[in-house]
Amino acid sequence: MKSRHNGFSRTLARFADAPDASPPTVTRYSERSADAPHVTRKRFGQHFLRDEEIIARIVQAVAPKPGQRLIEIGPGEGAITLPMLRKCGKMTVIELDRDLVPRIAARCAGVGEVEIINADVLDVDLGKLAGDGDRLRVVGNLPYNISSPILFHCIDHLDAIEDMHFMLQREVVDRMAASPGSKTYGRLSVMLQLACRVEPLLPVPPQAFRPPPKVDSAVVRLTPLPADQRPTAHQAMIERLVRAAFGQRRKVLSNALDGLASADDLRSVDIDPGARAEQIPAQSFVRLATRLEQC
Repeated sequence: MKSRHNGFSRTLARFADAPDASPPTVTRYSERSADAPHVTRKRFGQHFLRDEEIIARIVQAVAPKPGQRLIEIGPGEGAITLPMLRKCGKMTVIELDRDLVPRIAARCAGVGEVEIINADVLDVDLGKLAGDGDRLRVVGNLPYNISSPILFHCIDHLDAIEDMHFMLQREVVDRMAASPGSKTYGRLSVMLQLACRVEPLLPVPPQAFRPPPKVDSAVVRLTPLPADQRPTAHQAMIERLVRAAFGQRRKVLSNALDGLASADDLRSVDIDPGARAEQIPAQSFVRLATRLEQC
């Protein structure tokens, strides 16, 4: 269940035709080779889930059903793919490692219908995958070194997404769910909480994977907030303020936001200019952005 990021500068349009492509045809692919352990690639950040109890709990949390538009990012060896496919009957997987594509196809044969997109998820237009039908239910064991870019890519397509269940480094999940005033509260906390309800679900120890990572993991559920509750009007300004505020988090806001917002601007929306970014609730950044855009 892995993917890889090739830089923020990417062209989504070049993948325009890929979602309509048929799954690769698998020929002369033996059951022995399908069952043989895949040699993991460090450059893809591959750590394959193998703990059956953890797998069952994740599938239970996702609760896939027939007729739902299920998308899995980085299926890897299919540990979660197969039990989900048995429940929903049809799904799409996005896998960057081309060596895993025939393995996934072979393992899913006879279980259900699977569409395999061999691509970097950051190059996939999730909105186009959803089309005019049901919104996507996205699942993935995300590579820890590029999890934030993938999260923000999904946030960019929230109107096409019903919910998301991701395996991430536990530290990242802690940051996503952090409250103002905590040391882990930061840019990721603010931007995700303005867009989604964040629910940490279960911790996952290193020994649940092959090979085991050096850090603990956790599963989190992200449920997009209704469109009228998401601050879309001044999104660019919110992002600028949050990035500047947490980019110099040791500085008080009047200094960190110098050139963007004055002390008077901060006071006008009940923000103490002497406060630091980690003390400011997410909605306060929204109010500040609204004031700046309207001035």
